[in-house]
Amino acid sequence: MVKRLIATVFAGLALASSAMAEPLKIGYSDWPGWVTWEIAIEKNMFEEVGVDVEFEWFDYVASMDAFAAGQLDAVTMTNGDALVTGATGAQNVMILINDYSNGNDMIVAAPGISSIKELKGKKVGVEIGFVGHLLLLNALEKNGMTEKDVELVNVPTNETPQVLASGQVDAIVAWQPNSGQALTLVPGSTRIYSSKDEPGLIYDVLAVTPSSLAQHQEEWAKVIKAWDMAVAYLNDESTRDEAISIMAARVGLSPDEYKGFIDGTKIMSTKEALAFAEKADGFTSIYGSSKIADDFNVANDVYKDAQPIDSYIDMSLMKAAN
Repeated sequence: MVKRLIATVFAGLALASSAMAEPLKIGYSDWPGWVTWEIAIEKNMFEEVGVDVEFEWFDYVASMDAFAAGQLDAVTMTNGDALVTGATGAQNVMILINDYSNGNDMIVAAPGISSIKELKGKKVGVEIGFVGHLLLLNALEKNGMTEKDVELVNVPTNETPQVLASGQVDAIVAWQPNSGQALTLVPGSTRIYSSKDEPGLIYDVLAVTPSSLAQHQEEWAKVIKAWDMAVAYLNDESTRDEAISIMAARVGLSPDEYKGFIDGTKIMSTKEALAFAEKADGFTSIYGSSKIADDFNVANDVYKDAQPIDSYIDMSLMKAAN
């Protein structure tokens, strides 16, 4: 009788502890690789793998601000912005590569300009210090130019379509949906360079606080498992249309409109992402890409000191999933 009573008490305490446990809070925003999480949310995949999560929808910069303020356990961001966030006080560890940009980040030129070389001496609207700036530098370098060959105009990314339409600049750098809006808003405008020309320039990741990762390894492993389920649902021809409809509804677009955004993003399962998770130089590795982003950030005074890249990346849970 006493043993049974003790067992009942311990069971009750375990249930109470479970009930009191906070869900993992994850901030996400409008990018196809992150909107993919919506599939896992809508199809109850987190419940299926047995992890309690709470996703919060933000504008991109606001999501990083919330993470920096300690309101989230994890946030979706680019690998370069993970370094910026860490350098300014909010340490984080990238545990999952969701995708790499495969055309959605682009340089859009006004009518009459059809190449990067034709930008010489012209004005380019770009949010200085952000990933679009890095894309522009890469495009210029590939064409034997530097940013001294153009006049940079600092423009918030969400304002770039209107600035191009106004004629204040000759080209803009933006990511979807802003880049697509620019092409629509300015008849005759042209995409003259994009992230498809340099795969791996921009990786999109899930970054977690070091304390949450240390305390909830098993839970984060389950989150990664749910990610793979969502990607499989998107890639399965029998469920792809439903998956795209779920994603499109999250951002208020039609499924047909959203298909183009997905095509410009290489959304990856953990198995596919493993190819980019090994240490190497250059854009074909998240380590190499992050080093290039770090050099860019320091050179452009985004932050002062070079960051310890290895401390920002832990692919062990992703590798364990395979």
